[in-house]
Amino acid sequence: MNTQIRLSHVLSRCLLACSVLVLLSAPAGYAKTTSHAHTKTSKAKETKETSKTKENTETVSVLKDGANVRTGPDAKDPVAMELFQGYPLKVVEKKGEWLKVSDFENDTGWINNKMVGPGNTVIVSAKKPINMRSEPKESGAIVANIEHGVVLTKISSKGEWVKVKHTKGTEGWISKKLLWP
Repeated sequence: MNTQIRLSHVLSRCLLACSVLVLLSAPAGYAKTTSHAHTKTSKAKETKETSKTKENTETVSVLKDGANVRTGPDAKDPVAMELFQGYPLKVVEKKGEWLKVSDFENDTGWINNKMVGPGNTVIVSAKKPINMRSEPKESGAIVANIEHGVVLTKISSKGEWVKVKHTKGTEGWISKKLLWP
């Protein structure tokens, strides 16, 4: 009998200007409670004093819940997003101890480099639920159904497949084309 495990984390955006905060379902271990907010107010302001990194190849993962992504490279700049532990980001630019980052929805902002570590996580970017498989092939048995926005830890890769682990311990293989970054 195939046991399906429903793993979900739906990311939503809302405007802080409207004072609306949407609580979202998050995978266990990535948020302090069973719900966590991810909000967005505006795109990051551009600055002339930044240095570009190589073609967005560097990735980082958020180290703790409640990490603030700001509109500029200063702790006084407004918060654009609040992210949870494990959330993957691509580094776009660097300025001192600040990193300009983008997420899987191409939202950008600035985060202090003390709030991120090595990029060892991925997020499901497919719009529909996808299958986590027991082997790195389409014919592998389905071990879980994973929804859009779920963050997983990378274990290894083989060809076009990535072996991942959910915080609840479920491990399996997912096609790279369904994951970000």
